[in-house]
Amino acid sequence: MLEETRPQIMGVLNVTPDSFSDGGKFLAADAALAQAERMIDEGADIIDIGGESTRPGADPVPVEEELRRVLPVIEALAGRIRVPISIDTAKPEVMRAAAGAGASLLNDVNAFRAEGAVATAAELGLDVCIMHMKGEPRTMQLQPQYDDVVAEVRDFLLARASELEAAGLPRERIIIDPGFGFGKTLQHNLALLAGLGELAAAGYPVLAGMSRKSMVGALLDTPVDDRLYGSIALATIAAMHGASILRVHDVRATRDALRIAGAVLAQQSNVEGV
Repeated sequence: MLEETRPQIMGVLNVTPDSFSDGGKFLAADAALAQAERMIDEGADIIDIGGESTRPGADPVPVEEELRRVLPVIEALAGRIRVPISIDTAKPEVMRAAAGAGASLLNDVNAFRAEGAVATAAELGLDVCIMHMKGEPRTMQLQPQYDDVVAEVRDFLLARASELEAAGLPRERIIIDPGFGFGKTLQHNLALLAGLGELAAAGYPVLAGMSRKSMVGALLDTPVDDRLYGSIALATIAAMHGASILRVHDVRATRDALRIAGAVLAQQSNVEGV
C-alpha cells in the first residue's frame, strides 16, 4: 500500500447521518458507491469507509447499526474497485466483519484500546492505523491540555504500536496518526503539524487527516463547506513534513497540490545531491 514515494491519498467516505462535513450525503448504497468511484477516478489510493461519526460531541453507534451501514458498501466495492478499502472503526466486531467483506486496512481512532481490539488486529494481520485521541468524542474538546503535545502524542502512539507488535502484528503493518482535532486546541494542532517530522522519524508511516476540520475554520473563519483551500494548504504542508498518507474529502484538488509539492521536493533533492 505504501510502496510509492509520494504520499498516498485516502478518500473519506462516511456512510453516516451526522458526520461533521458530509453526514447524510452517502447513506444510500448507490450514492456511496458512486462517490467511491468518483474519488478513485480523481486519484484516491485508498477508500476509508466509516459508519460512526467521531465529530466532537458525537454519540456512540451500536455495533449492529454500524455493521448495517458499512458492510453492504464494503461488499459492493470489494468486487469492483482496484484500491484498498479501509474501515474506520473502533469496534473489534466491525473490524472482523469488514475484513471478511473485503477491507484490508483497520483505521481505529481509539488506537485499538477497546477490549479485544489488539487481539483482533493481530489475528487478522491487516494493515492498521493507530490514532491518538485525548478522551472520547463526546468530551475530547473540553479544555484538552498537554505539557508537550508532540512528545505526548508520539509516546502514546509508540506505546500502542509496541502493544500491537507484542501481540504478533508485524511492524511494517502499522501506521500512526496524531489525531488532528481529536482532543486538541488549534495551537496543539499547529504544533503537531510543525512537529510531524518528529513523528515520522519514529519509523512508522504517518497519516494526517485535517480535511475540512475546525482548525481550518478557526484559521480562516470559514464554515465547513468553504474549507477547500485551507485543507489543501494543510495537506501540502503535512506532505512536506513527512506524512505518508493524507486523509481527505477533496481528492482531485489534493492530488494536484501534491504534484506541485512533489516537483519542488524532487528539485530540492537534486540540488542537495549536487
